Amino acid sequence: MPDTPLAELALEGIILRGPMLPGFDEILTPDAFRFLAMLHRRFERKRQSLLRAREMIEADLDDGRFPDFLDETAAIRSGDWSVEPVPDDLQDRRVEITGPVERKMIIHALNSGAQVFMADFEDATSPTWENVVRGQCNLYDAVRRTIEVRSERDGSTLKLNPTTAVLVVRPRGWHLPEWHVVIDGRPMSASLFDFGLYFFHNAKTLLASGTGPYFYLPKLENHLEARLWNEVFTRAQRWHDVPVGSIKATVLIETILAAFEMDEILFALREHAAGLNCGRWDYIFSTIKKFRAHPRFVLPDRSKVTMDRHFLRSYTQLVVKTCHRRGAHAIGGMAAQIPVKADPEAHRLAMEKVIADKTREVHDGHDGTWVAHPALVPIVRAIFDEGMRGPNQLFVSRADVEVSAQDLLDTPSGPVTESGVRLNIDVGMRYLEAWLRGQGCVPIYNLMEDAATAEISRSQLWQWIRHHACLEDGRVIDARLYGDFRDDVVHALRADLGEERWGQSQFEQAIELLDRLVLSPQFTPFLTLPAYDRLLKNEGAR
Repeated sequence: MPDTPLAELALEGIILRGPMLPGFDEILTPDAFRFLAMLHRRFERKRQSLLRAREMIEADLDDGRFPDFLDETAAIRSGDWSVEPVPDDLQDRRVEITGPVERKMIIHALNSGAQVFMADFEDATSPTWENVVRGQCNLYDAVRRTIEVRSERDGSTLKLNPTTAVLVVRPRGWHLPEWHVVIDGRPMSASLFDFGLYFFHNAKTLLASGTGPYFYLPKLENHLEARLWNEVFTRAQRWHDVPVGSIKATVLIETILAAFEMDEILFALREHAAGLNCGRWDYIFSTIKKFRAHPRFVLPDRSKVTMDRHFLRSYTQLVVKTCHRRGAHAIGGMAAQIPVKADPEAHRLAMEKVIADKTREVHDGHDGTWVAHPALVPIVRAIFDEGMRGPNQLFVSRADVEVSAQDLLDTPSGPVTESGVRLNIDVGMRYLEAWLRGQGCVPIYNLMEDAATAEISRSQLWQWIRHHACLEDGRVIDARLYGDFRDDVVHALRADLGEERWGQSQFEQAIELLDRLVLSPQFTPFLTLPAYDRLLKNEGAR
């Protein structure tokens, strides 16, 4: 971007704090900034109001006022209404692959054979300035089918296949700021930044090519937050002279409070709603976070909180029933397993878990599901091809499903083991270190870990310490025991890496951050907030 437009934008109250790296001028244009400023000025006050409301609701939960289905919206739940039909290219979503907005990943995911690729600015992308804006550049090229990567090893070029997955973009959640863009003295919403840039540059091109601007919406806690997105969508489409309803959005039901307002969320977005997704990992994290003050919600080892547990099974079946009653798609949860090439037995066991999980989902009536690795696409597609003979299962009403508030709150008990504590420390530390290096999606112990799974690890540690959970041998989990286990994990990691690689890593910062998250008397709502502060300090941008 030339200096003159930047100076003019500053006079308009728009300040760019991030550097203009090569290629960014195609995305960070004066007109794009003015569109972002319009969104900020129109919706920032309401966003802040909704975030304050979250704090008040959490105070009520701490006091023991547990959630229930809302009396004031009973007419919506009992009413006879449907969402608007989705476009043809979203009718079949049997396999969806997710991943960060990295250039090579985008090409591989679009070429994977999946029906949908969710390009993720949220849990799978570490929000460095370069990652975020370069991701927009990559999506700009993907929409125009000019995206390619040349191999330095053999000179070959990776390009898109003639037929590719449908592109859906997940912006960051309402709670996150984008500190590199300041408007009228305030950092703008990361949600509006990610959505706004993608929509501004690509909506008309997508519609002209027979698809559309499609989104996944993360971390919503209630229908009022969905209504704000609907207002954003309507305003953006009218500003850009795009027909209202062109945007289609799938909402992740990944907070336990949103599970009580599924009908209301679809109703708030009904002209833009495409479906709901079972964001299982964040849902488990949300359960720990929201009921953090109450020992009855202490969960066992993460590996024991599986989808056959009553509170999770109730929620996923309610997603199917609610969506199909309203003409929306119900998308299943993430299979985080990845191929284990070096260990055939471990690979077999991992694939057995995937097959069992996806067989359950297709039999429950889900219209599709998520995978984290391209190698899982043909495996999961075969399961849905066998169990779902049409493009979806909207005809499966699941009228047999009856879910009460108690069903959704019936969390499992079980043992907390030393190996479970150590694993949470290990995974949390490894993930935070990678995140601080700018990598948001990390293979650890044969699972694809992202921010959602890391949130479970650190929140369980906090919960176990807070409520004095006991190991099977009777030892109480407290700050001292955590410190002993942490030191053991650090020692093993350091010995494995060697001093030179350790010194080049971000492990020292990751350890400090994990300690702060786990040992703080107050629960930190999202690990990405203090971790983002650390990223900014490392960039020198704050």
